[in-house]
Amino acid sequence: MFRNLVIAPLLVCLLTHAAYAQSWATKMFQTTTHDFGTVARAAKSDYVFEIQNIFKETVHISGVRASCGCAIPSVVKPTLATWEKGGILVEFNTRAFLGQRKATITVTIDQPYYTEVQLTITGFIRGDIVIDPGTVKFDGIEQGDEATQTVNVSYAGRTDWQIVDVRSANQNLIVEPTEMQRANGRVDYQLKVHLRPDAPSGYFNDQMVLVTNDYQQQQIPLRVEGHVVAPLSVSPSTLNLGVIQPGQSITRKLVVKGKKPFRVTDIKCGDANFAFEPTDEEKVLHIIPITFTAGAEPAQISQEITVETDLNGGSTGAVLATATVRDLES
Repeated sequence: MFRNLVIAPLLVCLLTHAAYAQSWATKMFQTTTHDFGTVARAAKSDYVFEIQNIFKETVHISGVRASCGCAIPSVVKPTLATWEKGGILVEFNTRAFLGQRKATITVTIDQPYYTEVQLTITGFIRGDIVIDPGTVKFDGIEQGDEATQTVNVSYAGRTDWQIVDVRSANQNLIVEPTEMQRANGRVDYQLKVHLRPDAPSGYFNDQMVLVTNDYQQQQIPLRVEGHVVAPLSVSPSTLNLGVIQPGQSITRKLVVKGKKPFRVTDIKCGDANFAFEPTDEEKVLHIIPITFTAGAEPAQISQEITVETDLNGGSTGAVLATATVRDLES
C-alpha cells in the first residue's frame, strides 16, 4: 500500500515532465500534420515542416526518423539560434509504395534540453497512374530563352479516361497535353511544358494540376521547379557602407557581369551624394567605383542603385546601398 502511494506521485511527476518537454518544442513548429492528398506513382511530392526557434537558448536537432519507409525525412538546418528558421523536409516515397499511407516523423532535439516532437503525414499514392519524370525541371535557363520539357503520363484502367485540363497558378508556364495511345485499357499522354521567354529571373517551385474525367479522384498534382538565370549579375547585392562621419567620403566597388560583352549606359540613384565612375568600354566584366559623401546631418541611408546596360536590348541590375551617418564620438 505504502509503495503504491509513493509510486503514484512519481508517475504523475514523470508524465507531467514528459508532456512539458514535448510542449515547449512543439511550439516552434507552425504545424505538426500534413496531408499530401492523392498523388500519382513516381510523382515528386514533399513538404517542409517549418520550425522557428522562439527561445533564448540555441536549439539543436540531433536527428529525425520515420515510422514507415513511405516517408523519407531530413533536417534542413540542425542548429537554430534565437528567431532563426529551419525545417524538417519530408519526401513522400511514391516510387516504392502505393495506396493509403500514414507515417509518424520523430524529431529528436538534444539542446538546450532533450525532447522529441512527433509529426504526422498522410497521403494516397495511386497505382493506376505513372508520371515520368516525376518532376518537371527547368535548370539554368537564361532569361529571354524559351524552354520546353516533356512529361509522359500513363494510366491503366477505364477505357474512357481523359486529361481534360491542366491548371497552374504560374502564368509563365504553358502546357500542351497530347493523347499518344489508347488501347487494351491503357491510356498514354505526353505533356509539353513550355517556360515563357519573359519569365522573371530567380528560382521557382510550383505545382500544376492535371484535371481528369475521373470524378472520384479528379485532380493529379505535378511539381514544376526551375531556375531562370538573369543575363546580368550585380554584386554584392547589398552594399553596406557602415558608419560614416558627416562630410566623410567612402568608395566601394560594384562588380557587374554578363554572359557576353556589353556597355554600361547609365547608373541611376535617388541620392545625389552617390557618385559613379563607369567606363564606356564594351566588356563582359565591369568594376564600377561608387563613392558616397555623407551630408552634414546624421542620417540612415538606404538607396537603390540601378545599373542600365545595352545587354540583350537593355538588361538592368540593382543593388541596395546602406549607410549610417553620425559622429563616431557621439
